[in-house]
Amino acid sequence: MSRDDKNDETTLSPRAREQRERILAAAQHCFVKYGFHAASMANIAEAAAMSAGLIYRYFPNKSSIVLAIIERQSEMELEDIRALGASTDPVDALMECFVEWSRPRPDMRIMNAALFLETSAEATRDKQVANAIHHADELACTEFRQWLEKPAEEGGIGMSPAISERRSLALMLLVEGLAVRAARDPKLDTELLREALAEVVHKLMEE
Repeated sequence: MSRDDKNDETTLSPRAREQRERILAAAQHCFVKYGFHAASMANIAEAAAMSAGLIYRYFPNKSSIVLAIIERQSEMELEDIRALGASTDPVDALMECFVEWSRPRPDMRIMNAALFLETSAEATRDKQVANAIHHADELACTEFRQWLEKPAEEGGIGMSPAISERRSLALMLLVEGLAVRAARDPKLDTELLREALAEVVHKLMEE
């Protein structure tokens, strides 16, 4: 989705925004169930309980829906990172994310782990998707660095920029790996996971 498209979204009526969100939620469900290529506009229309013609009023094609889904997932990922930064114990916050990722619901306001894998695979085939994901990664990395560099008295960690650059990358790798593990092994022993995360996360928080 282009920046202009996003600006246009702010001019939509509450009803239109609700319809658009309904389409994106249905598309997300279909993309997880069938994959980007196998999911059709007819599948999305059926899942949204609306006509394909109505969907085309909001999105000209499936590609535009895919890009909007990536942007939607990016916004959720930023919310997850902010929740991690606001938590008194980052390990608790990561465990909460894992539990949510391993039990996905259509209405969940959190990054979908299976969709993360689907978009990552699609990025190797579609340049627009790759660019959208790259932009989302830049936003996530910036969010991590802002938290790590913020003074401790303001709720941050107080790291120097040089160290935060490395640690933000490590945290992104950790979170993405956790999402992959949630999709591949949702019944993972949570106590074992908590112990493993505790060994790593607190070291990443050190100067």
